[in-house]
Amino acid sequence: MTARKIVLGRTLLAGAMAFALSALAQEQDYPGSPIKIVVPAAPGATTDTLARIIAGELQRKWGQPAIVDNRAGAAGNIGAEYAIKANPDGYTLLFSYPAPLVVNKSLYPKLAHDPDAFGPVSLVGTAPLVLAMHPNGVANSVQQLIAFARANPNRLNYASQGNGTTGHLAAEMFKSLAGVMIVHVPYKSSAPAQTALLSGQVDMMFVELSSVLPQLSAGKLRALAVGERRSPLLPGIPAMSEALPGFVALTWFGMVAPPGTPAAIVNKLSAAIAQTLKQPDVAKRLLGMSVDAIGSTPTEMALFLRQERERWGKVIRATGATAE
Repeated sequence: MTARKIVLGRTLLAGAMAFALSALAQEQDYPGSPIKIVVPAAPGATTDTLARIIAGELQRKWGQPAIVDNRAGAAGNIGAEYAIKANPDGYTLLFSYPAPLVVNKSLYPKLAHDPDAFGPVSLVGTAPLVLAMHPNGVANSVQQLIAFARANPNRLNYASQGNGTTGHLAAEMFKSLAGVMIVHVPYKSSAPAQTALLSGQVDMMFVELSSVLPQLSAGKLRALAVGERRSPLLPGIPAMSEALPGFVALTWFGMVAPPGTPAAIVNKLSAAIAQTLKQPDVAKRLLGMSVDAIGSTPTEMALFLRQERERWGKVIRATGATAE
């Protein structure tokens, strides 16, 4: 080995050690100032509530303020565009629902940001969707609903929280698998859509279980099916996958970081979130919102996001769903 190669080897080793020490210092010093958690939803939404639970726990753990910054609009794109341009230092994060991270890239002809560029931190939780119908509706089961819809194309309609939302795409998946034609009636958010359903202006809706559980319990709405597997919160109500094999639709919530955020910081955040979700009181709060606590690693979340992008991309291409 020549002297030049020896010097080069020592230089590379020194550089690697310096990089490792720098990463270790970043992890040990983080966080040294307030953390901003961008939420692409309005205050009071499930995404916002969960973000505030996580923010409060991180603040207690680290003694640094964790501030929720609501930037709703454009199916989550406004908040996502803001977060992705932030400094990749771990002090600005995005806490999101599915649309900005896995749906909008297929739904919109052009975006001002690349959702795939975010760094996964943790899949925080998942929540089942329920197919809810007005109690005076035409069906008491999924099988009856499919039979009626096949015999009466475009006679029924369904509400959604807006184009590109999980409720919209779940209904389009249902239509595709069942071979039925049902009219889409989009609203600007979940609240007016549910109001329309409760008043009988629309026939049905795929909606987060937590937001309609009181109405279901009171008999103001009827549940035909729930998610891909049964829920203990709705004993006796079948899973949608029992009537339509292959039906997979749920909403979920997760934390991501701007591209380039150091792995040491991402891993520290992920571990802190997982630890938080293991606390009995936190898990109980999430269960009260019909959310199953997860707390994944960044690698696990990356795989989950890839699967979700593929799933919803297929639905969008097959049904021709658009953001308009």
